[in-house]
Amino acid sequence: MASDVLAEFTDANFETEVLKSSVPVLVDFWAEWCGPCKMLTPIVEELAREYGARVKIGKLNVDNSPLTASRYAVSNIPTILFVKGGSVIDQHVGLLAKKALQAKIDQFI
Repeated sequence: MASDVLAEFTDANFETEVLKSSVPVLVDFWAEWCGPCKMLTPIVEELAREYGARVKIGKLNVDNSPLTASRYAVSNIPTILFVKGGSVIDQHVGLLAKKALQAKIDQFI
Protein backbone atom coordinates (compact mmCIF):
# COMPACT_ATOMS: atom_id res chain seq x y z
CA MET A 1 0.00 0.00 0.00
CA ALA A 2 1.67 3.18 -1.14
CA SER A 3 -0.20 6.32 -0.21
CA ASP A 4 1.01 9.80 0.52
CA VAL A 5 -1.89 10.58 2.88
CA LEU A 6 -2.59 7.36 4.76
CA ALA A 7 -0.65 6.07 7.74
CA GLU A 8 0.49 2.47 7.60
CA PHE A 9 -0.29 0.64 10.83
CA THR A 10 1.39 -2.66 11.75
CA ASP A 11 1.68 -5.00 14.71
CA ALA A 12 4.95 -3.22 15.52
CA ASN A 13 3.66 0.36 15.51
CA PHE A 14 -0.02 -0.02 16.49
CA GLU A 15 0.43 0.92 20.14
CA THR A 16 2.49 4.03 19.37
CA GLU A 17 0.66 5.21 16.25
CA VAL A 18 -2.92 4.34 17.25
CA LEU A 19 -3.37 3.72 20.97
CA LYS A 20 -1.07 6.54 22.09
CA SER A 21 -2.13 9.02 19.39
CA SER A 22 -2.99 12.52 20.58
CA VAL A 23 -5.71 12.75 17.92
CA PRO A 24 -8.55 10.35 17.06
CA VAL A 25 -7.57 7.51 14.72
CA LEU A 26 -9.46 5.66 12.00
CA VAL A 27 -7.96 2.23 11.30
CA ASP A 28 -8.99 0.46 8.09
CA PHE A 29 -8.25 -3.28 8.35
CA TRP A 30 -7.72 -4.62 4.82
CA ALA A 31 -5.95 -7.18 2.63
CA GLU A 32 -4.55 -7.13 -0.88
CA TRP A 33 -6.99 -9.84 -2.04
CA CYS A 34 -10.12 -8.08 -0.69
CA GLY A 35 -12.24 -6.43 -3.41
CA PRO A 36 -14.39 -4.28 -1.09
CA CYS A 37 -11.19 -3.16 0.68
CA LYS A 38 -9.83 -1.87 -2.62
CA MET A 39 -13.09 -0.01 -3.23
CA LEU A 40 -12.82 1.63 0.21
CA THR A 41 -9.22 2.83 -0.23
CA PRO A 42 -9.94 5.90 -2.44
CA ILE A 43 -12.71 6.98 -0.03
CA VAL A 44 -10.40 6.70 2.97
CA GLU A 45 -7.66 8.58 1.09
CA GLU A 46 -10.07 11.41 0.24
CA LEU A 47 -11.17 11.70 3.85
CA ALA A 48 -7.55 11.72 5.04
CA ARG A 49 -6.90 14.71 2.77
CA GLU A 50 -10.07 16.49 3.91
CA TYR A 51 -9.58 15.98 7.66
CA GLY A 52 -5.83 16.57 7.64
CA ALA A 53 -4.24 16.61 11.09
CA ARG A 54 -7.60 16.51 12.95
CA VAL A 55 -7.81 12.73 12.49
CA LYS A 56 -5.08 10.18 11.83
CA ILE A 57 -6.33 7.85 9.11
CA GLY A 58 -4.51 4.72 8.08
CA LYS A 59 -4.64 1.12 7.01
CA LEU A 60 -3.56 -2.14 8.61
CA ASN A 61 -2.94 -5.16 6.37
CA VAL A 62 -4.40 -8.16 8.22
CA ASP A 63 -2.10 -10.59 6.38
CA ASN A 64 1.02 -8.69 7.47
CA SER A 65 -0.20 -7.83 10.99
CA PRO A 66 -2.30 -10.78 12.18
CA LEU A 67 -1.69 -10.16 15.90
CA THR A 68 -3.46 -6.80 15.90
CA ALA A 69 -6.29 -8.11 13.73
CA SER A 70 -6.74 -11.01 16.15
CA ARG A 71 -6.52 -8.76 19.21
CA TYR A 72 -9.48 -6.73 17.94
CA ALA A 73 -11.40 -9.82 16.70
CA VAL A 74 -11.31 -8.69 13.09
CA SER A 75 -12.68 -11.67 11.19
CA ASN A 76 -14.25 -9.88 8.22
CA ILE A 77 -12.75 -7.11 6.15
CA PRO A 78 -12.93 -4.30 5.54
CA THR A 79 -13.35 -3.46 9.21
CA ILE A 80 -12.96 0.10 10.40
CA LEU A 81 -12.08 0.89 14.01
CA PHE A 82 -12.49 4.36 15.46
CA VAL A 83 -9.98 4.84 18.27
CA LYS A 84 -9.86 7.79 20.64
CA GLY A 85 -7.77 8.08 23.78
CA GLY A 86 -6.46 4.55 23.33
CA SER A 87 -9.93 2.94 23.26
CA VAL A 88 -12.08 1.67 20.44
CA ILE A 89 -15.19 3.83 20.51
CA ASP A 90 -16.89 2.51 17.39
CA GLN A 91 -16.40 0.05 14.57
CA HIS A 92 -17.93 -0.82 11.24
CA VAL A 93 -17.65 -4.01 9.21
CA GLY A 94 -18.05 -3.83 5.44
CA LEU A 95 -17.92 -1.22 2.73
CA LEU A 96 -19.21 2.22 3.68
CA ALA A 97 -20.13 5.15 1.43
CA LYS A 98 -18.11 8.34 1.86
CA LYS A 99 -20.96 10.36 3.41
CA ALA A 100 -21.73 7.61 5.94
CA LEU A 101 -18.07 7.28 6.89
CA GLN A 102 -17.77 11.06 7.14
CA ALA A 103 -20.75 11.14 9.52
CA LYS A 104 -19.11 8.51 11.74
CA ILE A 105 -15.83 10.46 11.80
CA ASP A 106 -17.66 13.67 12.67
CA GLN A 107 -19.26 11.92 15.66
CA PHE A 108 -15.96 10.91 17.17
CA ILE A 109 -13.77 13.99 16.62
